[in-house]
Amino acid sequence: MKKIYVVLTLALALFVAKGYAQEAEKPLWTAEGSYVFDYFTPNTLRIDYIFAGDRNTQHIFLDGMTLIDGWHGRTNHLDSLPLEGNGQITVTDSLTGKVIYRQSFSTLFQEWMSTEESRHTLKSFENVFLVPMPRRSVQITVQLLDFHRNVTASMTHDVNPKDILIRHHQPEHTLPYCTLHQAADTTRCINIAFVAEGYTAAEMDLYKEDAAKATAALFEHEPFKSMQSLFHVIAVLSPSPESGTSIPSKGMWKNTVLGSHFDTFYSTRYLTTSRLKQMHNLLAGTPYEHIIVLVNTDEYGGGGIYNSYNLSYTHGEQFLPVVVHEFGHSFGGLADEYAYTNDDPMYFPDTEPWEQNITTLKDFSCKWQNLIDEKKASLIEGGGYLTKGVWRGCENCRMRTNEVKEFCPVCRQALTRLIRFYTE
Repeated sequence: MKKIYVVLTLALALFVAKGYAQEAEKPLWTAEGSYVFDYFTPNTLRIDYIFAGDRNTQHIFLDGMTLIDGWHGRTNHLDSLPLEGNGQITVTDSLTGKVIYRQSFSTLFQEWMSTEESRHTLKSFENVFLVPMPRRSVQITVQLLDFHRNVTASMTHDVNPKDILIRHHQPEHTLPYCTLHQAADTTRCINIAFVAEGYTAAEMDLYKEDAAKATAALFEHEPFKSMQSLFHVIAVLSPSPESGTSIPSKGMWKNTVLGSHFDTFYSTRYLTTSRLKQMHNLLAGTPYEHIIVLVNTDEYGGGGIYNSYNLSYTHGEQFLPVVVHEFGHSFGGLADEYAYTNDDPMYFPDTEPWEQNITTLKDFSCKWQNLIDEKKASLIEGGGYLTKGVWRGCENCRMRTNEVKEFCPVCRQALTRLIRFYTE
C-alpha cells in the first residue's frame, strides 16, 4: 500500500495514442449498449458554484472552471439520472439542443433550509460538480429542488471549451496517493477516493491503515461484497498542519486541511466541511468521483451528502459502521430510516421521496413492492426522522442503526440498481 500509483486510464491512453482530434461527429470511444461519447473528450471539467440565500429565496452563481486530465465518472447512461436528488446539473449540446450529460446531487445548503437559522439569515455555500469535458460549446443548467420537488433556483450558462479563462490543472500538482482496491476494469468502474483530514504528515501511515480498514468494512457488506470488482479505491495523502478536528461546542478549533468541524447546524454529532473547493483541489489529478473523508478524531460523528462527500470519525468503536452508513448516503442516496420527531419535516404526504428506501405511499409503485410480494420486506411506519407518515421496508437496517451489520433487502436492491446504472 505504500507504493504510489500514477494511474493513466485506458481511455486517456487511447486518446493520446490515436490522436483523436477529428470533427465533432466522430465518437471518442464506445461501449456496447452504452451511450456514445460523441460530445466529450476523456477529460474532466470541474465547475465551482456558490449557492446562496435563505429559506425564501435561493441563488446560484458561477465561481470558476478547471480542466483536469482524465475522466473518472460513468461512461454510459450519460443523458440519464441515477436518482432524482435534491438538485440536478444538465449539459446540453449548443449546436443540436441534445441533452448529453445529467447528474443529480444533494447539498448542505439545501439541508440548511430546514433549519431555523435559514428563516432569518442569508448564507452561502461552496459546491463543486464534475462533468465530462465537452468538445464544443454547451449550455449547463443547475437546478435546486425543494422538499416538494419544486424548482427553487435555476441558472443556465454557456461553456466554450476554448475559453482561455478555464484554468488547467497541472499534473505536477497532483497529490500522491495509494491504491487500496483495484477494479477489474479501470475504464468502467466506480472510483472512490479517501481524503485525510486532521492527520499530520507524521500520521500518514495511521491514515492509510484507517482507510484500509474502511475499505475492508465496505466490502463486507452486500451488494458491495459481491460487486467489489466494479470499484476502484484510492487514498489521497493530504496532511494537515494540526491533528484532529474542530469541536466548536468545546471551544476547540484546529488548523486542518479541510477545516472540518462538529456542531454543524448546532447538531452536536454532525461532522462536515464547507470547503468543497479545497477538497477538490486536493483530489485534482487523481482517479476519483465519490469521496470519503476520514477525520482523525475519537469524537463520535459523521455526515453524508448524496453525490458530494461523506465524513466519518475514525478512532472509536463505531468508526466502521458509521463510514459504511454515511457511504449509503453519499453514494447510494439512501435516507436515514430512524425517527427523531415530527418537527421541521423534510418529507410530506403530497410528495414521494426520491430516496429509494423510504416512502410516503404517494407513489410507491417503483420502489420495493417486488420485495413485499417475495415476503422479503414490508411497510413499517417510521423513517426519514419522522415517527408518522414515512415508511421503511424492514424493521432494522444499517441505515437505521449502527448495531445492524447489513443493509436491509430494500437498501441492497437500491444499491445494486445504482451500481449497475454506473457500470453496465
